[in-house]
Amino acid sequence: MDPVVCNPVDLPYFYSYQQVQGHPSMVWREGADPSLIRYRDRYFLFVSMSGGFWHSDDLASWQFVPTPDLPILDYAPDVREIDGALVFSASKYDQPCSFWRTTDPLSGVFEELPGTFPFWDPNLFQDDDGRVYLYWGCSNETPIHGVELDRTTLRPLGDPVDLIHGDHVAHGWEWKGPGDGVVAPEAVTTESEKDPRPFVEGAWMTKFDGTYYLQYAAPGTELNTYGDGYYTSGSPLGPFTYSPDSPFSSVPGGFAPGAGHGSTVEDRFGNWWHVGTIRISVGHVFERRIGIYPAGFDADGALFCNQEFADHPIVIPQRRVDPWGDVSTGWRLLSFGRPVVATSSLERFSAAAVVDEDIRSMWVAATAGAGEGVTVDVGDGCTIRAVQVNLADHDVTASAPPPDELAPDEFARRDLLTIDRPVPYVVEVSNDGVVWARIGDAGGVDAPHRLFTVADAAGGRYVRVTGGPGAWGSAFALCGVRVFGERAGDPPSTLDVAAVRLDDRTARVTWSATTETDGVNVRYGRAPDKLYHSWLVYGRDDLLISTLSAGVDYWVAVDTFNGSGVARGVAVPLTRHGSIESSRRSITS
Repeated sequence: MDPVVCNPVDLPYFYSYQQVQGHPSMVWREGADPSLIRYRDRYFLFVSMSGGFWHSDDLASWQFVPTPDLPILDYAPDVREIDGALVFSASKYDQPCSFWRTTDPLSGVFEELPGTFPFWDPNLFQDDDGRVYLYWGCSNETPIHGVELDRTTLRPLGDPVDLIHGDHVAHGWEWKGPGDGVVAPEAVTTESEKDPRPFVEGAWMTKFDGTYYLQYAAPGTELNTYGDGYYTSGSPLGPFTYSPDSPFSSVPGGFAPGAGHGSTVEDRFGNWWHVGTIRISVGHVFERRIGIYPAGFDADGALFCNQEFADHPIVIPQRRVDPWGDVSTGWRLLSFGRPVVATSSLERFSAAAVVDEDIRSMWVAATAGAGEGVTVDVGDGCTIRAVQVNLADHDVTASAPPPDELAPDEFARRDLLTIDRPVPYVVEVSNDGVVWARIGDAGGVDAPHRLFTVADAAGGRYVRVTGGPGAWGSAFALCGVRVFGERAGDPPSTLDVAAVRLDDRTARVTWSATTETDGVNVRYGRAPDKLYHSWLVYGRDDLLISTLSAGVDYWVAVDTFNGSGVARGVAVPLTRHGSIESSRRSITS
């Protein structure tokens, strides 16, 4: 049976620790900037601030290897295969960045190749002819650069070439402003939003069918619109041409938004996968997680990710599959907006937060003792297939140990604390709220986003998660108890939809609200058969799409869904600066 996963990927993300002089310290979980490769038929995943790497033989179950000899506190680790060796590098602004090489990564032992210049967000790439290139850059002022390296010493063979500049005027998804689907990005409200220039970062090179795909992230890791776009070229150092299908990785809505600064890899069966960075940014701007998404290239060479319902369970097939038709479990979300009760709740952190499909909101127990929890009522007529438990961190800064020294620079202490901070909890289901059956527990390991599947699934109405305390004795906290399966009944009915393009970068989509609909999935793209972008929306009847590119025509479809199924929408063209009435269409299943 193929393994099933659900974003965010359930890894024991490290806690990061920071203290700025004169201010309280900050503690938060962090995992970002994933580099994923297949090396000697195993998958290796390097993640910022992880203290090592994970490896897997199926892209679903991961084992950790610590690497204390690598620069584990340097952001944006890159890993590629060069001449049969696995080569690692990471980021520094103020000193040369070394490369680290091994042919036995599971040993944790790497050979250092001293660097000659500093770089940030690196990506190595070896072409079919054996020549090696480095791409790097992370700035809203300077571009992504590229240079050829000596394949043995990894020293530059020439001067760097400027390859990709930010262009928020032409590319709406690069605009560094509000991207909540309500406020136009140019309607700035804070000082940080008054500079709309994107951070262009996170380069990753893929060669497919003779074409070079230089991928990059924008506009900023703290934004829900953080995504990956790409340029193409017939040469590894360009010139490069912007793809109108950008961003090819973008998850602006739903429970786990953000899908930027990632990597794209082909598995052993010929399937493509993309991993990216999910935004939380509550405890700290760098509070982030990892997501994995089916990807591929269409008949015209367009790079895409299937990110429809990107935070719902998917299978990781152990065979060649269609990334659009063979990865979904078919399980629907049963818990959105359902009644929920808690053993206790801290003021302003009610139990309703665990079913609102917002990873940034949380329920917090009123005490720091064990045995706290929540119970979700998904209603009659449901078959429960899986439950995803999503831990949150509330006030762990006050609970964590203090820094042991101060330094004269801006960051008084910057460290990784420990990977071994398991939070105990159990998950149970019941038909009547009286007799309970346990379907899983954390098992003494750190499981912040564990998906528990239900063997021999049958009818069920109640889901209970009980646990605590949290990390370092903090109060037990949850940002989501997400229940998946089927609900008896029919999918939603058709809706009236209006779609109008407001300007080169934005469009307004509205639809009629119904009580039988939990939410909608707005799909859009540059042709009716290329609706490669999607945006999950709950509890609203309109969406401001702010991620369009100038000079590109778009089509849009609105799918409605509830616990009983999905009604697929019919693609209609976005009317350019026309009236809403002129673009009104009816959505049919």
